[in-house]
Amino acid sequence: MIPAMPATATTARRAPVIALRFGRVLVMGAVAALILFAGVWGSWGTAQHVMLTKGRERGTIRVTACDANTCSGPFAPVSQGASPRGRVVIDRSVAVRKGRTYDVVVKPGTGEVVRSGPAGVLFAWIPLGGALLLASVVVAGGLRLTRLAWVLGGSGIALLTAAFFAVQ
Repeated sequence: MIPAMPATATTARRAPVIALRFGRVLVMGAVAALILFAGVWGSWGTAQHVMLTKGRERGTIRVTACDANTCSGPFAPVSQGASPRGRVVIDRSVAVRKGRTYDVVVKPGTGEVVRSGPAGVLFAWIPLGGALLLASVVVAGGLRLTRLAWVLGGSGIALLTAAFFAVQ
């Protein structure tokens, strides 16, 4: 440093750069956290019924009819306290086909069911898998934490791949 130059000149130039870096890290961290929270929130609506089955009606559904959004069929109970039903409804997706039988859990107070077992758990957490992939891009680009981004992206790909093979 030149003796005639004041010491605050370099500090004054660095302050905005440090503030911008801190702001970027703060904003991108918040965006990544929001994306992950939204993925958990989107998954938990179904996952809670599949993962916390104590006291819930468990059984099987034989899919007999499907329309544009739902499939339906008779419910045969497996757990104690569950009653047979002539017709329950399950969301139509690539994981449900007419003529097949699936292990399910009844949503309390409704005639709706969700898939149970390993396939149901993985299928319920698909929104989190997508959120992990999206958050990995934000973490890599906005936070510049490439190792963490690879872990998030790899976890998302692993979850989505496992769900794909489990529902077949």
